[in-house]
Amino acid sequence: MTVHWTPARLGDLTGKRIIVTGATNGVGLGTARALARAGAHVIMAVRNPELGAQRANEIGGSTSIAEIDLADLSSVRAFADALDGDVDILINNAGLLTEQREETVDGFEKTLGTNFLGPFALTNLIFHRVRSQIINVGSHAHRNAKLRLDDMHLRHSKWTMMGSYARSKLAVMLWGLELDRRLRAANSPVVTQLTHPGWVASNLSNVSDKPILAAADKVVRRIATTVANDIDAGAAATLYCISEPVPPGSYIGYDGPFGLSGPLVMLGRTALAGDYDAAGRVFEFAEKETGTTLSV
Repeated sequence: MTVHWTPARLGDLTGKRIIVTGATNGVGLGTARALARAGAHVIMAVRNPELGAQRANEIGGSTSIAEIDLADLSSVRAFADALDGDVDILINNAGLLTEQREETVDGFEKTLGTNFLGPFALTNLIFHRVRSQIINVGSHAHRNAKLRLDDMHLRHSKWTMMGSYARSKLAVMLWGLELDRRLRAANSPVVTQLTHPGWVASNLSNVSDKPILAAADKVVRRIATTVANDIDAGAAATLYCISEPVPPGSYIGYDGPFGLSGPLVMLGRTALAGDYDAAGRVFEFAEKETGTTLSV
C-alpha cells in the first residue's frame, strides 16, 4: 500500500527558525503555513510587507515579516544585513514569470535575476547564519531548457516567457548540484536539496502578483481545477525534505504522471542538470554577476 506524506510528519518544530522566500502566495504560502502550524518561527521574506502581514495574520503561529526583492541586489543585501540571529533552514522558494523580456535594476534578465541570481546572492550572504539546511525549489521545466553560458541574460537569443523560465530553473538545478558538491567537500554541517512542486496553478498564472495573459490565465485555471496541485500539495516536496532522512543533493518531487501526484520520491534530472562542469561554470557566472561568494 502506498502511504502519502502528510504535514503531520513534520512533528514539533518549536524552536526552529526558518526563512521562506515568496511566502505571500502559492507554494511559499503553503510552506509557511505548514511550518508555522508545526511550531516553527517562520521568517516570511516577501516583496510586499503589507500583504505579508495579512498572510501572517491568516496563518497564525509564530511569524515575522522581512522585506526582500530578489530582483534587486541592494534589497537582498539589506535583508542579509538586517537578519537578526541564526536560522535553521533557508527555503529559496520565490519565483517569477514575466509577460515580456524585462531587466532588473542590476541589468539582469528579470526571470533569471529573480529565480536564480537573487536567491544565489541571498544564500551566499547569509550562509554563515544557516545552521542545517538549504532547500531550493527547482522545476521539471529544466528538462526543456538549454544552457547558454555565452548569453545567460538572453540579450541576443530569442526570449520567450516559458523559455526564460525553464532556463532560470536549469540554472537553479545546476547551482544546487554545485552547492551540494561544495558543502560535501568542506564537510559542512549544512545540507542542501532541490524540489519540484509539480504544476501549481497559482504559481504559474499569478507568480508576479498579477495574472499573466488574462485569456491564457482563464484556460490555466479551468484545467487546474482537475489536474493541478493545490498550494499545500505543492509545498509537500519542500516539507518532505525537512521531515524525512533525504540524502544531501537529492531532487524531490511527485512520482505520478507529469509529476502531479503520487508518492514523494527522489527524482531523476536531465544529463545537463547533472553535469558538474556546467554546474561549476554556472556557479562562477553567478558569483561574478552578484559579487558574492560562498564562504563554507
